[in-house]
Amino acid sequence: MSDIAVEAHGLVKLFEGARAVDGVSLSVPTGSIHGVLGPNGAGKTTTLRMLLGIIDPDEGWRALFGERDPLRAASLIGYLPEERGLYPSMTPRDAIGFLGALRGLSQAEGRRRAMELLEGAGLGEVAMRPIRTLSKGQAQTVQLLGTIVHKPRLLVLDEPFSGLDAINQQRLEGLIRAEVAEGATVLFSTHVIAHAERLCERITVIARGGVRFDGSVAEARDRLPSRVQLRTRRDDGPWRASLPADTTGRDREWRFTLPLTGIEPVLEALIAGGAGIEALQIERPSLHEAFVDLVGEPVDPSDDEELAA
Repeated sequence: MSDIAVEAHGLVKLFEGARAVDGVSLSVPTGSIHGVLGPNGAGKTTTLRMLLGIIDPDEGWRALFGERDPLRAASLIGYLPEERGLYPSMTPRDAIGFLGALRGLSQAEGRRRAMELLEGAGLGEVAMRPIRTLSKGQAQTVQLLGTIVHKPRLLVLDEPFSGLDAINQQRLEGLIRAEVAEGATVLFSTHVIAHAERLCERITVIARGGVRFDGSVAEARDRLPSRVQLRTRRDDGPWRASLPADTTGRDREWRFTLPLTGIEPVLEALIAGGAGIEALQIERPSLHEAFVDLVGEPVDPSDDEELAA
């Protein structure tokens, strides 16, 4: 099997003459977790659908496990679309078994695996209840279990965390990590940066239909300089001249960009000048900050704040 699970080059999709996706390229190694990040309407869902063969690109090509026709690799794929859909009168066991049957499992094997998955996810007690009686988080977990019941080698998840509370988001993250530990590859889209920062090894940032960044999370964060927070014992003196030009602050609290020469020359000058260093902290930029810089527009951090609550 190919070392590259997903590969795309120059994908373009037009809708009524407008370029919804404009030259997207990416490469996802097998066994990795890769995030497609972007604001709502950036073209993430259209990109995923082209990768899966649900729709065809107007330009460019894509391949799943080396197969240029994605539909030929369908048995290896588990897909969770952004639009959720379960029959409300079915039980979780039967719903997961049904989704397994669509991927070639027998009804008996699908139900057996369904019970195993439900028990493992802590949902064994609701296995025989109508889905309409489940909470949103439970129902979304059931749909994810239906996505993995046939043991796919590639999971493609479109905004899988949307609408979940912090506890169910963390449970879903655990399920994703467990699948990767079993050898699966995960490609997921999200506008919630916190998930990508914790889960992903590499990310592709899409905005206005085009790729703004493709690389590791660390590389994205390193695009921005680190910041320094400093607290001194004295509030003034000749040592003030050693602080970088962009320094802001008052009442002995200072902030400035980490100089390219490092923090050591600043520290030497502060010590020599008798500033009295009480606290010093160097902060690397977050992925959220890097995302805003890449996309060129502010994003609402409320989803990230909810997750941290």
